[in-house]
Amino acid sequence: MDPFDAGAGGILRQPKAVWATAGASVVAFMGIGLVDPILPSIAKGLDASAGQVSLLFTSYFLITALAMLVTGFVSSRIGGRKTLLLGLAFVVVFAGLAGTSDTVGQLVGYRAGWGLGNALFVSTALAVIVGAAAGGSAAAILLYESALGLGMACGPLLGALLGDASWRYPFFGTAFLMAIGFLCISVFLKEQPKPARKTSLLDPIRALGHGGLASAAVSAFFYNYTFFTVLAFTPFVLNMTPYKSGAVFFAWGVLLAVFSVLVAPRMQKRFGSLKVLDGSLVLLAADVLVLGYGNHTAAIVCTILSGAFIGVNNTVYTELALGVSDAPRPVASAGYNFVRWFAAAAAPYFAPKIEEWTDVHIPFVVAAVTAVLGAAVVVVRRRALTHEAQELEPVHATEDSVTVFAD
Repeated sequence: MDPFDAGAGGILRQPKAVWATAGASVVAFMGIGLVDPILPSIAKGLDASAGQVSLLFTSYFLITALAMLVTGFVSSRIGGRKTLLLGLAFVVVFAGLAGTSDTVGQLVGYRAGWGLGNALFVSTALAVIVGAAAGGSAAAILLYESALGLGMACGPLLGALLGDASWRYPFFGTAFLMAIGFLCISVFLKEQPKPARKTSLLDPIRALGHGGLASAAVSAFFYNYTFFTVLAFTPFVLNMTPYKSGAVFFAWGVLLAVFSVLVAPRMQKRFGSLKVLDGSLVLLAADVLVLGYGNHTAAIVCTILSGAFIGVNNTVYTELALGVSDAPRPVASAGYNFVRWFAAAAAPYFAPKIEEWTDVHIPFVVAAVTAVLGAAVVVVRRRALTHEAQELEPVHATEDSVTVFAD
């Protein structure tokens, strides 16, 4: 059945509970790139350096990484609906507080609380959507991935539109939209069945004992350093107005969505997942090198183009993490994301530092090297990254599947 079919069970014929969760997911994913166009404005408004402002990403993703050990523990005990609402409540409170910040330290701290809320929400949203969806998992997964792509594309645009008036407004806007999501889920989503077995805090760590899952996590760690160098450091290099920067990252997000949902599955079917991943990582490395050494126009083009490679990589890595080991998919996903999100926390911190120690080009050289290292892990650990000695094909999530943003 075509998941786009408007008939029963198609992506357009879903219960209100699914649409409420998917809508809140769009806003949750928007929060990742929301601050991109306004990073220079925040630095100016709070009299902070690029390195200090980049900590908005570091605190957000450091807490997100650590929260991966907690989300399964919480949701398996209080249920998916309550976990979603708890995460949304955290985001509403801390996004709103972020808009009231008087110092960059306060803003960084509030982003950390926001990261905890986002982790609780997004790590549970896919399982809830699949459980509540009509017509099986295919349409539900497509709807979730579409929400991810739409959120990643619209986050910078919203940040630019609201941030042009004041850097505080995007934070207030996110809090308002998430409050609407909280009300919609409260009204339309019924409690989902709790899993038969409760997840312990150490289960994700134990899952990393599987060689294939550990290899995927390490490769994704290197890749995520490249990804978030582009996302968090490039706005300072482009040095554009919020509107222009928002337009650049909107185009970036559109390519990310298209290549993640439409292009990557076709490439995997034709060439195999590991070959696609290797090629995409090498091309991403070349792209960020040109971004770092090209003129301003080349930097804009390469920033947008990187969205295509990032979209392909996100899809393949997610399917590797969900399908390469025998661990329950929520547990495998938590262990995998626990490792890789540390790189998302590290890149925004180290890229400005590297620029201070050297020059503006070298952070992109480092990002290119980490992309190549990610590809090297795939090549060296190819046997471990295959499931039952076969080239991994796209994995379709089932009712127990959990993934997280930017996948």
